[in-house]
Amino acid sequence: MPAINVRPDIYWIGVNDRTTDLFEGMWPITKEGVSYNSYLLTDEKNVIIDLSKSLKSDDYFDQINQVTDIKKIDYVVLNHMEPDHTGVLHTLRRIAPGLTILASQKAVKMLEDYYQITENIRVVKDGEELKIGKKTLQFFQVPFVHWPETIVTYETSQKILFSCDAFGGYGAFRGSIFDDEYEDFSFYVDESLRYFVNIVSKFTRPVLNAIEKLKGIDIKIIAPSHGLVWRKNPQFIVDAYRKWAEYATSPAEAGITIVYGSMYGNTEEMMNAVAQGITGQGVPVRIFDAARTHSSYILPHLWTQQGVMVGAPTYETSLFPPVAEVLQMAALKRIRNKKAAMFGSYGWSKGALTEMKKIIEPLNWTMDMSYEFPGGLSREKLEKGKQFGADFARLIKNGR
Repeated sequence: MPAINVRPDIYWIGVNDRTTDLFEGMWPITKEGVSYNSYLLTDEKNVIIDLSKSLKSDDYFDQINQVTDIKKIDYVVLNHMEPDHTGVLHTLRRIAPGLTILASQKAVKMLEDYYQITENIRVVKDGEELKIGKKTLQFFQVPFVHWPETIVTYETSQKILFSCDAFGGYGAFRGSIFDDEYEDFSFYVDESLRYFVNIVSKFTRPVLNAIEKLKGIDIKIIAPSHGLVWRKNPQFIVDAYRKWAEYATSPAEAGITIVYGSMYGNTEEMMNAVAQGITGQGVPVRIFDAARTHSSYILPHLWTQQGVMVGAPTYETSLFPPVAEVLQMAALKRIRNKKAAMFGSYGWSKGALTEMKKIIEPLNWTMDMSYEFPGGLSREKLEKGKQFGADFARLIKNGR
């Protein structure tokens, strides 16, 4: 993509990535893609805010040269040190050796650890301002959104917040970088939620702290490091992030996520009966086969729905491994305070329920309902499963 004018003398110079399969080496984005947003400000001093992954570096540097001589870059602001934000740093310094890096104090050691860079670094303090001509940059520390060294940068004249990972999302651009140029941007909202739960959800308190810290700033545009640039209604994505972060400690939506796995079809058939009972009570339900769906796509529903229905057979006296892996990832991402129930088949021994309880106990999930059945299915067992689903749905619907 060519350089795109965001505001006078402020340009998007990022990379639109449709070829990477796994974000951070683990989260699938083959279908969705991702953008690595970088921004160039031209003035008496020329400044780049955040860089890019080393992918498509030729295109990245060509975009800079479309706007200004790359050798005339004076400053690079590193809001965050992850390589998807800093991957072209070495090459840029070779082309423009006189540039100064602006970063937080905690980023200094990371610059040495990642890139062996120890010179031409200027530490910026919380609230510090830097005049670069007609424009002024102000820096705010937002630690653990989502690394400890993270800062955000605010351009005071155009009132743009370069928010780094905060308010970001998966999803390569489909023709425009701006929210107001999409008639329907629900794809990007969904991918922002998935990104939030996959990447940021462990740090919900710092997210809320950052929102509170920045609420007094007049923000006209939010320009994150991934996903849409929000210039029509930047408050929309702030409110969405706040709502998602608050789910960590407050009740989520009155819906149920079914996570199931099945070895020979018995648990799957029972899942259909349980789901029938749930929908019969008018409670929204989403269903995921843990063996065939990456946890990246399941976690957002576990995060936003109050109820979790787990369907899993006993596998060698333990919980069916694909289901166990999803629950363990939920534990890693601190998905807490859910109402859960469990059903599944067993052969010569039980064990799945016991193992599930061990996983969810530290998460403060309540689980008072379970239905394990031996061997195959019968009409009586399926009818009991349907009733089991209906009973759990009523519990969720009534908020008990």
